[in-house]
Amino acid sequence: MGDMANSSIEFHPKPQQQREVPHVGGFGCTLAELRSLMELRGAEALQKIQEAYGDVSGLCRRLKTSPTEGLADNTNDLEKRRQIYGQNFIPPKQPKTFLQLVWEALQDVTLIILEVAAIVSLGLSFYAPPGEESEACGNVSGGAEDEGEAEAGWIEGAAILLSVICVVLVTAFNDWSKEKQFRGLQSRIEQEQKFTVIRNGQLLQVPVAALVVGDIAQVKYGDLLPADGVLIQGNDLKIDESSLTGESDHVRKSADKDPMLLSGTHVMEGSGRMVVTAVGVNSQTGIIFTLLGAGGEEEEKKDKKGKQQDGAMDSSQTRAKKQDGAVAMEMQPLKSAEGGEMEEREKKKTNVPKKEKSVLQGKLTKLAVQIGKAGLVMSAITVIILVLYFVIETFVVDGRVWLAECTPVYVQYFVKFFIIGVTVLVVAVPEGLPLAVTISLAYSVKKMMKDNNLVRHLDACETMGNATAICSDKTGTLTTNRMTVVQSYLGDTHYKEIPAPSALTPKILDLLVHAISINSAYTTKILPPEKEGALPRQVGNKTECALLGFVLDLKRDFQPVREQIPEDKLYKVYTFNSVRKSMSTVIRMPDGSFRLFSKGASEILLKKCTNILNSNGELRGFRPRDRDDMVKKIIEPMACDGLRTICIAYRDFPVNQEPDWDNENDVVGDLTCIAVVGIEDPVRPEVPEAIRKCQRAGITVRMVTGDNINTARAIAAKCGIIHPGEDFLCLEGKEFNRRIRNEKGEIEQERLDKVWPKLRVLARSSPTDKHTLVKGIIDSTTGEQRQVVAVTGDGTNDGPALKKADVGFAMGIAGTDVAKEASDIILTDDNFTSIVKAVMWGRNVYDSISKFLQFQLTVNVVAVIVAFTGACITQDSPLKAVQMLWVNLIMDTFASLALATEPPTESLLLRKPYGRDKPLISRTMMKNILGHAVYQLTIIFTLLFVGELFFDIDSGRNAPLHSPPSEHYTIIFNTFVMMQLFNEINARKIHGERNVFDGIFSNPIFCTIVLGTFGIQIVIVQFGGKPFSCSPLSTEQWLWCLFVGVGELVWGQVIATIPTSQLKCLKEAGHGPGKDEMTDEELAEGEEEIDHAERELRRGQILWFRGLNRIQTQMEVVSTFKRSGSFQGAVRRRSSVLSQLHDVTNLSTPTHVTLSAAKPTSTAGNPGGESIP
Repeated sequence: MGDMANSSIEFHPKPQQQREVPHVGGFGCTLAELRSLMELRGAEALQKIQEAYGDVSGLCRRLKTSPTEGLADNTNDLEKRRQIYGQNFIPPKQPKTFLQLVWEALQDVTLIILEVAAIVSLGLSFYAPPGEESEACGNVSGGAEDEGEAEAGWIEGAAILLSVICVVLVTAFNDWSKEKQFRGLQSRIEQEQKFTVIRNGQLLQVPVAALVVGDIAQVKYGDLLPADGVLIQGNDLKIDESSLTGESDHVRKSADKDPMLLSGTHVMEGSGRMVVTAVGVNSQTGIIFTLLGAGGEEEEKKDKKGKQQDGAMDSSQTRAKKQDGAVAMEMQPLKSAEGGEMEEREKKKTNVPKKEKSVLQGKLTKLAVQIGKAGLVMSAITVIILVLYFVIETFVVDGRVWLAECTPVYVQYFVKFFIIGVTVLVVAVPEGLPLAVTISLAYSVKKMMKDNNLVRHLDACETMGNATAICSDKTGTLTTNRMTVVQSYLGDTHYKEIPAPSALTPKILDLLVHAISINSAYTTKILPPEKEGALPRQVGNKTECALLGFVLDLKRDFQPVREQIPEDKLYKVYTFNSVRKSMSTVIRMPDGSFRLFSKGASEILLKKCTNILNSNGELRGFRPRDRDDMVKKIIEPMACDGLRTICIAYRDFPVNQEPDWDNENDVVGDLTCIAVVGIEDPVRPEVPEAIRKCQRAGITVRMVTGDNINTARAIAAKCGIIHPGEDFLCLEGKEFNRRIRNEKGEIEQERLDKVWPKLRVLARSSPTDKHTLVKGIIDSTTGEQRQVVAVTGDGTNDGPALKKADVGFAMGIAGTDVAKEASDIILTDDNFTSIVKAVMWGRNVYDSISKFLQFQLTVNVVAVIVAFTGACITQDSPLKAVQMLWVNLIMDTFASLALATEPPTESLLLRKPYGRDKPLISRTMMKNILGHAVYQLTIIFTLLFVGELFFDIDSGRNAPLHSPPSEHYTIIFNTFVMMQLFNEINARKIHGERNVFDGIFSNPIFCTIVLGTFGIQIVIVQFGGKPFSCSPLSTEQWLWCLFVGVGELVWGQVIATIPTSQLKCLKEAGHGPGKDEMTDEELAEGEEEIDHAERELRRGQILWFRGLNRIQTQMEVVSTFKRSGSFQGAVRRRSSVLSQLHDVTNLSTPTHVTLSAAKPTSTAGNPGGESIP
């Protein structure tokens, strides 16, 4: 420090020169000055502040603000500051326009093939061969060519193009609305984020976007800093700056060593006040965002050329210039042999918001690939057979020669065959799947908002349906988080209710009031109720609110005590954290001695007490024996009533000797116990019922809490998590660790597997215990199915467990920003019942998709077989290309809308969860699919080969090219569509229920779509004419078609009667990818292939075409990656800013760090409002 003092003297003239510079708007600092100031760290920064401003209060004066009173809440002043220093908002990236989305939808391989086929067909239809058709071409053109028909040849091509346009527009619109919804959600999350500032000496909660330079902000444990600032006063402040620097160690901040606080970093411990010096695009996070935003477009161009490194380099160098040498070194990407590839992977990875596919998407992608391959093979065989048949018949059987002038006629035939082949493929490929998934998820997410679930990651909603275990916090989730002191032990007396103030010795009362008022966050207070007759409002930490409420119940007030000793007079504060489980504050007494007040978990703090106050307020020795007595007589009875016990103690230090404040164990020891209080946190009235529903639905609820084991057990019993007489375990963190670790202290999965199945309550647990438990349950392979775990959390320390879980729920009200950042779903009402609603919606999504699959696959099987056999036997598909596309539209787009929007019912909670390994298509569904396919094929083939006799009409088989549509084939098409419509009603039930109409009117979308499709079908058949290859039908023919359709419903009942258990031969399909496949999909795909799984599934066909030649490469890649395990650690879940905290250690290149800092994906705690779709 001596060195520093000198430097400040040497540079003394400098401020003078600076003061003469007139500054904008009458403020004493320019934007550029503040920006350059915020780029410094530690000692350099302090030196700069001393040179330029004298000290932090000098900086405050220049910014025209008061360190204690804050800004005057004057709108003109605030507006002026926004104009000069910018506002705290980072403009989001431009969303994709509708046209871009249309262009993306057009990239679909099948659609491209169809477009090409349609264009070729169009081109040929306009080409008239010269002269009259020569006989030499054979009866190919078969006489039926009258003038009108020949001209109508273009219609088929045009109709195909039209239907392609339809499909593209529907897809693009769907994507567009999804993006819009996502942005709406994003802005809602941002508006909800508020921050505490001091204005006019009052503490105010203002939206993050309203912060201005010069604001005095209160910083506390769990905050995500929304702007850059300089610390004015701090207590034991530790910050996690890994999102900016990649350093996972927490950085200690203090006004006299390192006062620089940066936006986007997390407060892990302590509290303090800072003056805001940079907001929005001028803050450190904002600078990175702007670099990225500007670099974004260029990057995309570069990406196309494959120059990914440049981008990584640019941004890392710009960052590097800002840091001192040491860090800069680390920021440079390592250019090594594998480094290059790793980097590209990394880069892709940081650009992508989510890593792991959800369980459902894994199963779907796999299933879709299988179906797609089958369709491809079928369509190829169809084309080959048609071509061979034609060639052999024309050139071999009839012995003709290929003549030049006949070429166009033959080519027209080949094009027709090609179109038939493509049609088979189009019908086989279920491109409605991704649509169904998206619609179903988007619909559910919208509805879940009403049920107090704010879904941040779409797939979390469906994963929740498979959840088999929920690890819940106690405080606030199961209980109301409105704490009150109900019992106390003061002056040798155990009071079962609040004592009268007169019953207590003044000395005890005085010490108690001081100990509570001073040794708690000054931001915690109790405010008068908002409405008459309501309860007083509790602001801040709820446990501290309970204690302050106790002071008020004793007819005393905490405010005067705090005014007498304001926060900046506190000498030293040891803030609460999950390791200490206590909080202590040191004050200086008028005579110069020190007094320490401490409060914390009673069993921890009583161990440090050597004295206790007796009824007269005098000290009495407190030996270990007395302590055991107290535990038995006071603490355990309180805990068994479900109370949380807090001990309040103090210690006086003599005048002449000042202890070493950093040696915390010595300072917080040798205490005198003032009181032990029992705090009640009542169980939420609706929780026991919700937990019963969970248990009935096959979900195990476990309680993980920091509370003492007796309290935890009592509350678990009240909630119904444990029932007397059951075989269950309630463990404390220590015992839990002892059981799961081997002699070396390493965690062993086998040991964990013995513990977790029976574990119901884990008390006195640290965040690491919670994470260990969640990870252990997820990784466990015992039991008949893999577990899917949901976790709830509200504190900063829950971050790791929330990230590790399959679904993380953060509390919307009590949750810290860090918890929200790590979560998948935010519970806006902090209530456990909302989790049950999420389970219901999740299961509903899963079922909707299964319903859709059941319907879709029936249509697929039938259409493909009909087109294939029809083509082989009659050289013409009974269902024409345009008709196939209409069927495709019905079964894909419309059916996905109809079946994906079924509302959930309570009955969903009566079955067991599916788990990870359960196939998408169960035996029952397979039975339904094959059963209905048999019925439909029988009807269609009967109509195809003997229909003309039955209806007494001309046969449509072997019709020449361009012949007018026949009634025969129209009847086949119409019957096919009718059967699909009625089968859609059958598809509403997938568990073999009898009543398929159950609740059908509660889904208006379904009714509208079925009736609408029916209406359009009538129009197509009666008036579709040539483009749809339809000829109008008579009423009698219509009734027959309808009759066959209704037969589907009857047949459905027949199928339901056959017990599935008898059909051992049926295989299930659509299993989730196995462990190995998961990694090969993950890694070999070059992340983005799978990562944008939603978009990917829609463009899934690309996957199928590539799929064939990809498998060999995958196997090689897998084996390589198994050898170099380091990378697998990196392929983890969401790459939100927070995850870098854990990932960084696993990566071999620091590049990742730079970029990850640069791209916090759109998440709740996001300071600037950048949202990345």
